[in-house]
Amino acid sequence: MSVDVEVEQTRTDKRVAAILVSLALAANNAGAYALSIVAARLLAPSAFGELSSLLAVLVVGVVPAMGLQTVVALRVARKPQDNGTLLALGLTTSAIVATIGLILAPVLVFVLHLDSVVPALLIAVTLGPLTLLGLFHGLLQGSGRFALLAGLMSLEGAGKVGGSLIGLLIGGNATGALAGTAIGSYVVIFCGWILCGRPRPRKAGWHAGEVLHAAQAMLALVLLVNLDLVLARHTLPAGEAGEYALGAIVTKIAYWLPQAVGVLVLPRFANGDDRRRILPAALAVCAALDAFVLLVSFAFGSRLLSFIGGSGYAASTMPVWPFALAGSMLALVQILLFSRLAAGDRRVTVLMWTTVVVETVLVTTWLHSSAAQVVTVAACCAGGLALSGALLELRSRK
Repeated sequence: MSVDVEVEQTRTDKRVAAILVSLALAANNAGAYALSIVAARLLAPSAFGELSSLLAVLVVGVVPAMGLQTVVALRVARKPQDNGTLLALGLTTSAIVATIGLILAPVLVFVLHLDSVVPALLIAVTLGPLTLLGLFHGLLQGSGRFALLAGLMSLEGAGKVGGSLIGLLIGGNATGALAGTAIGSYVVIFCGWILCGRPRPRKAGWHAGEVLHAAQAMLALVLLVNLDLVLARHTLPAGEAGEYALGAIVTKIAYWLPQAVGVLVLPRFANGDDRRRILPAALAVCAALDAFVLLVSFAFGSRLLSFIGGSGYAASTMPVWPFALAGSMLALVQILLFSRLAAGDRRVTVLMWTTVVVETVLVTTWLHSSAAQVVTVAACCAGGLALSGALLELRSRK
């Protein structure tokens, strides 16, 4: 009888963890959505396109944080780790990322046609704390402390999105929004350090191979989630790029909606038997959740754009469902990627980067005469990658 009670308690704890993480992620995503809505209504289409592309670059820039989180979560899930040595790893990684951001700031000015280098410098300043935040996420995720992880995620949303909104309202431009993001991010990492027990850095091995492999794969994924938006900003007229940025919100919704699934299953992927058993169910849950987004996009079509961006986009005829399809496919890709990373399969990195190259070449050299062409390329590349990842997974089981 006590065994049955214990099993039931475990199931209840898992349900509670799933609910807490889902609510925290939903709140963060709703906050990001609210930021996009406010920005779309306050800024002209060209200015909104600038801010959206800068925020997309910021998302790409925190990929090392995602790689760091994945490595730390898997290592902690396999066996207990010294938090001090992991903190040293996190601090070193964050310093390197921030330095690279500063070096590449002039490149952003050229690629995104910015009028000033200040927004690009603010991106670099923000990358340091956001990278370190990945360490704190990994410590809590790998040890199964999902309630604290959900709390940290909520604080992250309040700090980053809240800071961005305040900066946008005060400054009225991308520079103000990014300044608010930077300030909020430093507040969040202090909270993360407290929640993880205030560890002190200690000398440790670098684990460069693990972090680099995970970061490369996660970078390719995040590039694919945001690459079409950056390419649209670079190849399309300013007004059409701003319209594309609204459609990209639908992509983000489809990609973000099943995020809690990946957060919860990643530590369990550390065990090979659990991974093979859980993966099909995780993919099914993601597909079921994103089916709703696809149905809504089919039912309402381009009317979603005027709902998101206001009456200024009421005349838009840009199709919305390809954005939802692209995000849905990428949500499946993320789960498959976690499985392969946990298995130490380095072939997945080649597969991810090949897709990035293919999408970039197709858009920049050929299919960029309209927003519909750009998003069609993105959706097809995401679907092909999901299929290739599934085949790679099946072959590994033989």
